[in-house]
Amino acid sequence: MTSEARLYTFSQETKAHLRKFRLGTSRASGPQAVIYKKTYEIKQDDDKVVYNSLEELADDLPDNSPRYILLSYPLTLGDGRLSVPYVLLYYLPTTSNAQSRMMYAGAKELMRNTAEVGRVFDLESAEDLEEIPDKLGAE
Repeated sequence: MTSEARLYTFSQETKAHLRKFRLGTSRASGPQAVIYKKTYEIKQDDDKVVYNSLEELADDLPDNSPRYILLSYPLTLGDGRLSVPYVLLYYLPTTSNAQSRMMYAGAKELMRNTAEVGRVFDLESAEDLEEIPDKLGAE
């Protein structure tokens, strides 16, 4: 067992939610995102909230605490095909304390693998969310 697997855990409920969200958003017509936080267990920040716009998501991100954000963002490619990238946004504000930064950094790959995302984007502020559609379009 790897050391990160002993330090950070996912409940069966959280794993089920990760899978349900990934599968449920694969054919979404608009963006959908959920925020995850890390305590002793990685779990959804607010069990009921699914964000349908990046602006709403930005409004709810804490100013000084890291978060993992799962984002499904439908795009129409230049050739007319629909693409729905499923990514992890690793939100690590510069104002967060060193201990929380280390805790989140240590579980980043575990979150990526457990959520089965395609790519990871690092964000230092909520304003960085504005760049995500352009970055996704460049895939």
